[in-house]
Amino acid sequence: MTTKQPDNTALRTALWRALHVLTDEKPYVIDDKIGYDLIKPETDWQERPDMKYTKRLRASIVARARFVEDVAKNEIENGIKQYVLLGAGLDSFAQRNTEISSQVDIYEIDQPDTLAWKEEKLIENGYKISDNLHFVPVDFETSSWWTELLNKGFDTNKKAVVSCTGVTLYLTKEAITDTLKKMTSLVSGSTIAIAFYLPLEQLDEEDKPMQEIAIKGAAASGTPFVSFFSVEEIVKLADEIGLKEIQTVSTKDMTEKYFKDRTDNLVPASGEFFLVAKT
Repeated sequence: MTTKQPDNTALRTALWRALHVLTDEKPYVIDDKIGYDLIKPETDWQERPDMKYTKRLRASIVARARFVEDVAKNEIENGIKQYVLLGAGLDSFAQRNTEISSQVDIYEIDQPDTLAWKEEKLIENGYKISDNLHFVPVDFETSSWWTELLNKGFDTNKKAVVSCTGVTLYLTKEAITDTLKKMTSLVSGSTIAIAFYLPLEQLDEEDKPMQEIAIKGAAASGTPFVSFFSVEEIVKLADEIGLKEIQTVSTKDMTEKYFKDRTDNLVPASGEFFLVAKT
């Protein structure tokens, strides 16, 4: 009997990814209904306000999912053998990319309840948990994700690619700085791709009301948004802690890359950007 429950943010993100496939026009930015299949939501789930009125947020979710997968696939094709997902949620890279994922050790890091639920549901739905897929349960604010990662067999002598989406918003700036510093412990030549969120005043005008609602909703649910950064702040921080080949990827960059020439007016909301760097 299932007693654990996944984080609400993980559930919502998985449903947004599925909604993209179910309601948006082809070509799909990412084709992912696995989380939806695990959740088996109520029949009227598409009518929920957080699904029905959040098209630009849905576009942002599928954009960032596609972006980090492209980064990971490129690094794996170039010989990297370890892929770390910080804040993995109900990510299904391992299940959807069986050929490429068989070539790499995948470490999914997230809250204990989320990972326990996910593993149980994957097994219930006929997915085999391969030996190279490692679930790493951790509380980001109170435990060391780095220590838990090492305990699961991560090899510090091998290059890795690390993705992190949907996490920094909920962490203190101290915890974020510590996380980035830990990443500098990765062997030289490793790659990180981590998402950050712009302050409200830097968003496009049409996105500000939705973000204000999201901020209030997150606080009311007990998982408040904590940290926002300008691009300049993150570049400076990354440089100060010793990351190399620092790049930032904006919403406009992802719009140009993944949403060009669409006919359904699917465009990601402003507010999220990626730091991509080497150790």
